[in-house]
Amino acid sequence: MKRLRVRVRGQVQGVGFRPFLHGLAHRLALTGWVLNDGAGVLAEVQGEALERFLAAFAKDAPPLARIDAVEAEDCPIRPDEAGFAILASQHGAVTTGIAPDAAVCPACLAELFDPADRRYRYPFLNCTHCGPRFTITRALPYDRPQTAMAGFPLCPDCAAEYADPADRRFHAQPTACPACGPRLSHSIEEVLAALRGGRIVAIKGLGGFHLACNAFDAAAVERLRARKQRNGKPFALMVANAVSAERFVEVGTAERTLLEGMARPVVLVRRRDGASLPDAIAPGLAWLGVMLPYTPIQYLLFHEAAGRPDGTAWLERPQDLALVMTSANPGGEPLAIGNDEARQRLHGIADLIVDHDRDILIRADDSVMRVLASAPAFLRRGRGHAPVPIRLPRSGPSVLAVGGHLKATVCLTRGNEAFLSQHIGDLDNAATLEFLEESAAHLRRILAVEPVAVAHDLHPDFQSTRFAESLGLPTLPVQHHHAHIAAVLAEHGVNGPALGLALDGFGLGTDGGSWGGEMLLLDGTGFTRLGHLAPLAQPGGDVAARQPWRMAAAALARMGRGAEIVGRFAACGPADGVRRMIEGGINAPPTSSCGRWFDAACGLLGVRSVAGFEGEAPMALESLVRSPTVLEGGWRIDGGVLDLTFLLESLLQINAQEGADRFHGTLAAALVAWAMPELAARGLDRIALSGGCLMNAVLAQGLSTGFAARGVTALLPRQAPANDGGLSLGQAWIAMQSLLEEGPPPCASPSPPA
Repeated sequence: MKRLRVRVRGQVQGVGFRPFLHGLAHRLALTGWVLNDGAGVLAEVQGEALERFLAAFAKDAPPLARIDAVEAEDCPIRPDEAGFAILASQHGAVTTGIAPDAAVCPACLAELFDPADRRYRYPFLNCTHCGPRFTITRALPYDRPQTAMAGFPLCPDCAAEYADPADRRFHAQPTACPACGPRLSHSIEEVLAALRGGRIVAIKGLGGFHLACNAFDAAAVERLRARKQRNGKPFALMVANAVSAERFVEVGTAERTLLEGMARPVVLVRRRDGASLPDAIAPGLAWLGVMLPYTPIQYLLFHEAAGRPDGTAWLERPQDLALVMTSANPGGEPLAIGNDEARQRLHGIADLIVDHDRDILIRADDSVMRVLASAPAFLRRGRGHAPVPIRLPRSGPSVLAVGGHLKATVCLTRGNEAFLSQHIGDLDNAATLEFLEESAAHLRRILAVEPVAVAHDLHPDFQSTRFAESLGLPTLPVQHHHAHIAAVLAEHGVNGPALGLALDGFGLGTDGGSWGGEMLLLDGTGFTRLGHLAPLAQPGGDVAARQPWRMAAAALARMGRGAEIVGRFAACGPADGVRRMIEGGINAPPTSSCGRWFDAACGLLGVRSVAGFEGEAPMALESLVRSPTVLEGGWRIDGGVLDLTFLLESLLQINAQEGADRFHGTLAAALVAWAMPELAARGLDRIALSGGCLMNAVLAQGLSTGFAARGVTALLPRQAPANDGGLSLGQAWIAMQSLLEEGPPPCASPSPPA
């Protein structure tokens, strides 16, 4: 007979962990107690099966639980103790967090489609294993009065479940039923009829409204694209299950695991040739973003379309219904979350608005993922993953980091955990800037943390920089590409010197220039720029990022073929003016950006002369790749500068598909050849890779394979996006180390009002 005091740390509150321990103790004839406190779950347990009790944590814990640590120590036996009790929570200094929103669990689905169940077809059922969490939580402790369910008193039946330790709804804060819970504004029959009738429907989800239409209705898809002013940006597709997705895309094992997981992200999957969908869903792209239902409302739409079959067996079979599901965020603003807000902001876009009376307290876009170099990676981190913490290599003072300008996120550290916010967006308008401020305040509130300093991008004119300076905290500027590489090192737990390649579109360099193709050596809180891609002129400045033909013109000039610019690009825009800008060095600043080399290749190959959204041209180029090839002698390395001019010149003689294969294969080979001498000189056997270009699956695979063939491990971003959505993580990690080593800098003076 022994007695142990057991401390469990991690995501163990609000996920059914106490009833799990209660049931486990009863099965093993153990006595004791369990409670929630500020640090997680604390239990004392006594009996003869303690080893089996602890072993069950790893394999039998509730699906939403994340166990970071289990600490057990002997304590005095209580010989007269009988039974195992769940004690009242103790509130102290909070070191736990809120679970992310989770898809409907199998047990709830069984109830949803059981005509004999009291929650049959109820659009808001959930339990401790599923449902809304982060997006309905106002503050800690995670109790019903602190959530959007505060205004829905439990009926007697729900109250009995909530109080029963043997029930899976024990202390399920969002639990409800038709007698006491939220109500949907329109019936599921009405919603499906509207979708089948070609109408655009706004549907309130977990983290905000979606705009939905029938994916097979080309006119409806085009209408949605026009009303939302979406240009060529792809839409996501929702289908009932993975077997339904296989009609349109090639679902591998890794993609299926992502699609069916509790987080239910949008997953980028290669499109099947001849897939019977309107091209307007993802114009000219070989990849489709696909997701499966995750709310009861979404499941009920597919259930209604299937003819309301009893049970869940129908969910294993292909279903005909396919819906476009895109965030309801007109004009690049944050997505709508409030009922009145939706009616105001979606007027003229949605033909029907379907809302309900459970408030969304914080916005969260769908996460977007794809398989890169044989493992999952984020393109956008949001619902289902925020605010799961990323474990840092060491603990330190609490720091807030506010990211960059595009794909903004914020990151708040607590001890050795970094809490990366949901995707916020591009800070081009007041509404998104307000969302940035909301997200920072919400993280501080739910984590009960006050930062001692704030980190931001080196660029003084970014709105995120101005926000950081307005907080009245010590500020730490972090160079853009330094932050990209630091984010990878942070999540992989790397301390000490490390080499990294940062490959993206733009970041302000320490010399005031436009960087984006950088080889950096990181050591502690500092970095050394060992090399960069050869500079290309950027005629017109930022406008060249949306007009690849301008970068192609710059490439021609670099080849000494400037006289060809007008003949090749007269139909694209002011070609002669661009030629003069390049040759005269007028409004044509040099950039080492890898993204602009991609754009130049696209322009030379005629893949895209003008892009409707950021990254469209490189995405189209990647879509053409079939089998990457390497052009021998396609690059030159001189004094740390990697020059790809020979590669681009060779593209003038081949078609777009051959060019896509050659550009991707040669770029990867050139980058490996560029980095290897620097790695060897320092005895390093791993390299960190980051920046928006690393969301390209062909490039990521080529670099990973190329380095592996030379005995070097390529570290890629896995827990945060490679693009600017991961910047705040790197900023926070650098700032924390700086505070540990040097102490806080002086407070910044607040910026004057704009």
